[in-house]
Amino acid sequence: MPRPTPTQIFHITAIDNLVSISKVGLLSKREVATRGVGFANIAFQTVQGYRSVKAVPIAPGGNLHDYVPFYFGPRSPMLRTIDAGNVDGCTYRQDDIVHLTTTVEAISAAGLASVFTNYHAVKAFAEFFSIPADLDRIDWELFFEAPRLGGYCKYWNSVHSKARYALRMETRQAEFLVHNSVPLAVLGQIAVRTEQMAERVRRALANTGWTPDIRIVPGWYY
Repeated sequence: MPRPTPTQIFHITAIDNLVSISKVGLLSKREVATRGVGFANIAFQTVQGYRSVKAVPIAPGGNLHDYVPFYFGPRSPMLRTIDAGNVDGCTYRQDDIVHLTTTVEAISAAGLASVFTNYHAVKAFAEFFSIPADLDRIDWELFFEAPRLGGYCKYWNSVHSKARYALRMETRQAEFLVHNSVPLAVLGQIAVRTEQMAERVRRALANTGWTPDIRIVPGWYY
């Protein structure tokens, strides 16, 4: 199936990070460290170790920590892992986590350097692209086939006994990577699971000057 246009992309972060983001935008790991910005971590440190040395083989180059990562769908396996309490040192659960959303087209219109992959970026077989036409190299049907929750396929898991689904997780973890940072002007929407979460976001952003649309989308959560 053809990719949806505009093509929505998703980044998860803790509600506690929203104030910092309101001041400096959404930063890559490298930029966070360089600027000394405090942030609440929700990531596997072992995976981040791999990402810190995984080279991006096309311009603007560098490694994965030089980019802000987005997925092409919500409700990621990482969100479930966080909610299950399986990330060392992370006490957050899914109701502490928001989806920051934008589109590929908005990133392009803002003139931000970006690349993308057709599989999870840490995988050795993942290919890197920068030409928008190559977005068609992603298997979009796996993102939108039935059954759906919140507009996206309910299932992420790979099923190795079925060729069609042998790389479903790796495909659905394809990444859109924005070099260095994403400004607030491009981050027009924050999605949450409940009204209670929405109110927490409103309180966090009060007096920051950042006024994204806040949507309640239970289907993007577990």
